[in-house]
Amino acid sequence: MQFIDPHLRRHLFGWKSPRLGLEMPIVRYGHYGPAMLLFPTAGGDFLEAERMFLIKSVEPALFAGKLQIFSIDSINPYAWTSKLSIPHKARNTALYSGYIEEEVVPYIRNILGNPHARIGAMGASYGSFFAANAFFRRPDIFDTLLGMSGFYDLEAGGELEGFFNDDVYFNNPSSYVPHLPDGHALNLLRHHSQIHLLSSVGQWERPHFTHAFSEVLWRRGIPHNKDIWGADMPHDWTTWRAQVRYYVNERLGL
Repeated sequence: MQFIDPHLRRHLFGWKSPRLGLEMPIVRYGHYGPAMLLFPTAGGDFLEAERMFLIKSVEPALFAGKLQIFSIDSINPYAWTSKLSIPHKARNTALYSGYIEEEVVPYIRNILGNPHARIGAMGASYGSFFAANAFFRRPDIFDTLLGMSGFYDLEAGGELEGFFNDDVYFNNPSSYVPHLPDGHALNLLRHHSQIHLLSSVGQWERPHFTHAFSEVLWRRGIPHNKDIWGADMPHDWTTWRAQVRYYVNERLGL
């Protein structure tokens, strides 16, 4: 079985990020429609979703121009899955946020032909953390979040070992979302965004992370959809393919 239909438009590109000092490849699937930025899982890369047939699961929507997906590399090999010191991991995470906001999003907006377009962010497992961080840091450039099987607090995930600084605070949604000031960003989150937090009670899943972050959002008056799937849905690609297919076709309003 082929990873994707050979007729699906697929464009590989990328550049050496001046912020990260790394070659950062990107792949675009589709030719038209709203853009979704896809973050890989903990050990994944920009082609992971293709190899795991996640892209194939939404091929009809991509062919129809309902959306286009931009899949990028993770910073995790230089951050939370690396053997670097925790301050170094936190710093690279902060630099990655700058890469997303100041390099990737402007490039996508240029492709869309709209310098003010707001785009979607999605990911599974560790990718859900990075997607949520991108979304909540900058609701002026992101309007949709699809987080699957994720966690939203580095401390609860066991990554920080008591360490905390500004690089952590401003890149850990459970730290800064409770303290978002009233203003434009919070108004966008409350009234002009859609937030979907998905998990399940299947094997290897940790739905308590989703429940905990849902409580954070409700306390700030941020509407969202918390969707907990059944015991037959493990922490694996079979679940994430089904969830992406369902949300793209039924829930995101694309």
